[in-house]
Parts: sequence; C-alpha cells; structure tokens
Amino acid sequence: MDVSEVIVAEQGAQVVARVGAVLRTLSARAGEPATTARVAEATGLTRPTAHRLLSALAAEGLVDRAGAEGWVLGPEAYILGAVAADRYDITELARDAVREVARVTGESAFLSARRGDESVCLLREEGAFPLRSHVLYEGIRFPLGVASAGLAMLAMLPDRDREAYLTRTDLAPSWGASHAVEPLRARLAAARTAGYVVNPGLIVEGSWGMAAAIFDAAGRPAWALSATGVESRFSPARQPAIGRVLLDQAHAVTLRVRERSPGRDRA
Repeated sequence: MDVSEVIVAEQGAQVVARVGAVLRTLSARAGEPATTARVAEATGLTRPTAHRLLSALAAEGLVDRAGAEGWVLGPEAYILGAVAADRYDITELARDAVREVARVTGESAFLSARRGDESVCLLREEGAFPLRSHVLYEGIRFPLGVASAGLAMLAMLPDRDREAYLTRTDLAPSWGASHAVEPLRARLAAARTAGYVVNPGLIVEGSWGMAAAIFDAAGRPAWALSATGVESRFSPARQPAIGRVLLDQAHAVTLRVRERSPGRDRA
C-alpha cells in the first residue's frame, strides 16, 4: 500500500468515525430533534461538516428532518436496529427484572448496555415512590465510570481491561475530581467486594444510584440493572437490601442470556 492509499484509507476511517459520532448524538436525544449546531457541538465537528454529514445520512434514510427543530434518526436506522436486536437486544429478557427492581425498591429502575467505553440506557421503569431522579432516560450515554450502571460493568471487567480503561481515560476534567483515577479505582474495588456499586450523587447532587452487572454468555459484563432516587432513599441501612434485589435480578437475567446462547448445549 503506497502513501496515497494510506491517506485515502485514513480519510475513510475518519468519515466513518464522524458518522458514528453523529448517529450516537441523535440516539442519545431519545427521539428529541437536534439542530445542526447542537450536533456539531456534541461531535466536535464544524457546523458545515456536520450539515454535510447529516444531509448525506438523510439521503440514505439514516436520519430525517424534523422541520425547523432539527434532525432525528431515520427509518433506515430503525430497520438496522430491528435486525441487530435479534443478536444484541436483551430488553425482553430483562423487562421483568427491571419491573421487579422498581416494584420491590420503589425507585426508578433501568437496564443499560455497555457500548465500547460507554454505558447506554435502554429501558426505564418507574417505582412507586413519588420523588424521582431524572438523570437517566432511554438513549442517554455516559462514559464507563460515571453512572452507576457503567461503574458496575467497569468494576466487573477483567483486571487487565479495567486498568487499560483507567489508563487511557481521564474523567476528572469533564466530571469533577470525584471521578479522578484514584477515587474511581476505590469505588470499583468496593463494588467488586460487595457485588454491586453505589454512586453517591456524583452526577447530580442528591441523586443516588446503585447497580449490578449482567453478564453475557462468555462471562463478560455487558449490561447492568440499576436503581436511582433521592439520597434519603439510599441510606447505609437500606443499601444492602437494594443491592440484594439488584444482584438477584441481574443473576436471573444472566441465566436467561446463557439459556438463549446458541452454544449453550455445546460440551
């Protein structure tokens, strides 16, 4: 491969990365339109570049215009997602578990998935307690190590993978000193000891969360169940009970995932 071919290949990879960033930005809006300016800001692109990519994606049906309000994911994105769901989506396997967490704890319950170095909220169920946290909603993404679901998945990664993430990631500039490597490492160690994670209002003051990881058929932490609510509902005396519910339901979903795995009968 000569220099010109390398340049073309690198440019192509850059375009794919930019397209991925644009689509992820729209997916994180939970169906709310995003203006070209907002997409540009979220992706770090110039406004003209963001507009060119959005227009090209619209021509392919992957995004759609929502009038003057901006852009949303398009019908082709839905079709692609529906096809991929057969392999990657566990919402139906986990829906009862999310409802049970909400029912037993009274808090808002969630299912999140790991996507690379991020956690993505897939499913939400409201509990009976009237005061709720509104930090999470379907489609929102956080870096692993920020929200409780991402913390739970990060904590249960193999040591080598977890340390590699901590080495390449600096959350403190965007998320504050409590997300620096050493405090984060301490929370992860506590999560591995307890089996579940406690996030004490580190995203929004007074909004607490707890989570437990769900494992795929290969034993990797691929999803997490979480419960969030106001600080008074997550007292030290109550945390073990919430943690037990999360662990029990996460384990139940893990077993369902293994049962669904095509290779479960192989010896």
